Amino acid sequence: MTDNRLSGLAFFIGMTGTIITMAFHPTAHDLGSPEHSASMMQLNVAVHSLALICVPILFLGALGLTQRLAAPNRLALSALVMFGFAEVAVMIAAAASGLVAPGLFHHMSADPGMADTWRAILTLNGHLNQAFALIFVVASSIAIVLWSAAILKGNTFSRPMGIYGCILGPLTILAVLSGHVRLNVHGFGLVVLSQAVWFIAAGVLLWKEKNPSLST
Repeated sequence: MTDNRLSGLAFFIGMTGTIITMAFHPTAHDLGSPEHSASMMQLNVAVHSLALICVPILFLGALGLTQRLAAPNRLALSALVMFGFAEVAVMIAAAASGLVAPGLFHHMSADPGMADTWRAILTLNGHLNQAFALIFVVASSIAIVLWSAAILKGNTFSRPMGIYGCILGPLTILAVLSGHVRLNVHGFGLVVLSQAVWFIAAGVLLWKEKNPSLST
């Protein structure tokens, strides 16, 4: 299999897993429901574990895309740096929400006398999750703009994809920073879905391109 195809496959797998994560991500109401709390906590851990698995897979796809768009202007390389920064941020956000939060909920229910303290720590954890989710949204949006600019400047790949990325990135940042899109489950899911269109399109184009096989 060629390097381009492997990179495209990485985008397909990574974005599919990310979309599944957002589709099954429990809401705050689900996690707070006494009758379903145990099952929702297990689901919460599962979907965030899937999200964490997708982080390095998506970076492999991003690396392949960057190699395909490499040019002396280093737009694609700058995009890869920003995307790496974004992936570290989303990794921390996923860990806080999917691995740290369930433990805090457990301590809060097991130690009623310290419930207020654990609730305060849980609130802090939630703020950290939101902060790193915001960093991810901004950094990944900038990365998409830089990759899209590299596509348009190099007159390669798909011009509509480049135009879409150059519009999507600024609009996403503006919508989130202005407060029109909140980074709750639904708002973050909307961001992920809109970015997934771009990444899957990149994956399709990489898959269709031919380059020498890695085995030769």
